[in-house]
Amino acid sequence: MNNAVRQGAVSLIRMILLLFGVSLFSFVLVVSSPIDPVTAFVGAESGVSEEYKAQTAEYWGLERPPVERYVIWLKNALCGDMGTSLALRQPVAKILAERVTASLALMAAAWVLSGILGFVLGVACGANQYGVFDKIMRTFCFVLSSTPVFWIGLLLLMIFSIYLGWFPLGLSVPIGKMASEVTIWDRLYHLALPALTLSVTGISSIALHTRQKLIDVLNSDYVLFARARGENRWSIIKRHGLRNIAIPAVTLQFASFSELFGGSVLAENVFSYPGLGSAASLAGNRGDVPLLLGVALFSVLFVFAGNLIANLLYGALDPRIREGNKR
Repeated sequence: MNNAVRQGAVSLIRMILLLFGVSLFSFVLVVSSPIDPVTAFVGAESGVSEEYKAQTAEYWGLERPPVERYVIWLKNALCGDMGTSLALRQPVAKILAERVTASLALMAAAWVLSGILGFVLGVACGANQYGVFDKIMRTFCFVLSSTPVFWIGLLLLMIFSIYLGWFPLGLSVPIGKMASEVTIWDRLYHLALPALTLSVTGISSIALHTRQKLIDVLNSDYVLFARARGENRWSIIKRHGLRNIAIPAVTLQFASFSELFGGSVLAENVFSYPGLGSAASLAGNRGDVPLLLGVALFSVLFVFAGNLIANLLYGALDPRIREGNKR
């Protein structure tokens, strides 16, 4: 019990330090950006007077030194006030609450899809090493892993939305439909292509990693002994292979949380999906410090939670790790 409390306290301290570091680093990046928040707010071609721009900067507190602005934001954030978005003119907490559901649905669907398909493909390729299926899938995975997410999204959009007309061009719900009339099938229908786009690069990495780990297991001494006892290939994979390759696959899958969130920015912009990724892109282009800091802090919590869940799952997958923690 004491060990669990100690580990929980250490994790909490790490999370707090990580949140502080990311918020400070993100603030410095946005402040150092050549984008002028006032010009982005009023419009570059608006032709407003310098007096109006000065009043706008004073209203948003942009005339203050960067250090003072960050300290004020940090104090307010500790009290639960994350500020008001300059671009959307709404409280940041409200924007995050509205968009987090759509982003989590997108990332969860892509994460599950990439994990399942990647693991199954990796096992199939490792079990048939150097076969025709293995060669085709390896080439396919290498191509996918080197292809940008936005290019895959544009390609899927052209094929399945423009040419075939099977899926909508974008958004998370049908246009012109009231929120009360939107069904779960409408949301899944609009979610399909963005989730498939976001899962592609994860599928390739999981498949290639799982394939290599399974090949290492099949070439081990205890598998050679199992074959001498008369066990067939699939029995060996089921009894000896899956558990040994599960932990590396889980580690890689949960470690992909950061890549998943980064890829969602591109996928959401390609499909005009109203999530946190598109909000982060808007905040960066407009110099919207409060909104960008809010999205950055959420991404930190998202990745940190993924790593924490992975650590908790290790003991369930391998009893040796659980016994080691007890000691």
